[in-house]
Amino acid sequence: MSAGRILLVEDDRILVMLLTEGLQAEGYTIESVTNGDDAIARGSFPDIDLILLDVTLPGKSGFEVCRELRSRGVETPVLMLTSRDDITDRVQGLKLGADDYLTKPFEVEELIARIEALLRRVRKHVQPADVFECGNVRVDFRRASVWRDGEALDLSAIELKLLRYFVDHRGEVLSRQELLEKVWGYNATPLTRTVDVHVRLLRQKIEANPSRPEHILTVHGMGYKFMPSMR
Repeated sequence: MSAGRILLVEDDRILVMLLTEGLQAEGYTIESVTNGDDAIARGSFPDIDLILLDVTLPGKSGFEVCRELRSRGVETPVLMLTSRDDITDRVQGLKLGADDYLTKPFEVEELIARIEALLRRVRKHVQPADVFECGNVRVDFRRASVWRDGEALDLSAIELKLLRYFVDHRGEVLSRQELLEKVWGYNATPLTRTVDVHVRLLRQKIEANPSRPEHILTVHGMGYKFMPSMR
């Protein structure tokens, strides 16, 4: 399983290549964009665990990107990268909502240590949501109630537990074996169709078009991934 999904916002191709290689070797999934507008668009999605944000970008600066993301309510950790070593710039970035700051040039090992520290801190304080909205679907886990387009859905206990696991691990690729162990609570042969059958049933209830799912996606050869939609 991925150690986390990182959005790298950097227009230096060589640095993108080096950082992608180094972070992938540590188990992270890396996506990269080269400008501020794309950073705001992709960084607004909840499947991103951390944003590495260069200050000097074409178009919107990293400062502007950070300000816009925070104004949208995006709480994803932001680690800013810059070639500037001015204390004023560092203070500005932190005031705008950045969580950490690293000045170029830096060692990849130091970057990895900063990333790990930020993710540990965030994951320690994240509590599972009791109410979750995904497109036209609303789930209240405390009351074991699910609605689609305002109409109540009838989910079994295991379907609700499966949905809860998907929601709590949204954006992650989850193997059938992991789902069997965490949702059903037992080890079983990977050949069992239990997971696939229940995923199909869950899709029929929460997906607008179960044959072309938008939320519970199949990752061929690996398992499933839950992707919430952004309104």
